[in-house]
Amino acid sequence: MSTTKREGGPRGEALRSLREAHGATVKRAQALFREQRQMQQSICQFIRDTPKTVPQIAAEIGKPAHEVLWFMAALKKYGIVMETGMCGDYPLYQRSQETRE
Repeated sequence: MSTTKREGGPRGEALRSLREAHGATVKRAQALFREQRQMQQSICQFIRDTPKTVPQIAAEIGKPAHEVLWFMAALKKYGIVMETGMCGDYPLYQRSQETRE
């Protein structure tokens, strides 16, 4: 059986049914992923050369500070950004050297 053939029979019908039933969910997930990727790129571009605080980043990209804080925590966890000091009560974040390429 070729993998390029259209799916037929009961399995094919079940797959078509699932695609129809969950198509909207898949589209929402894809849109959310694109939005998150765009936010990550905006953050990384803004802090590429000069460290910034979460409130500064939020103001620049037009997102609430609590959303930016969650992104910064994830980016820090995966080594994409790092803390480089403090500005008052806020940590300064900058893009990690290894990820600047």
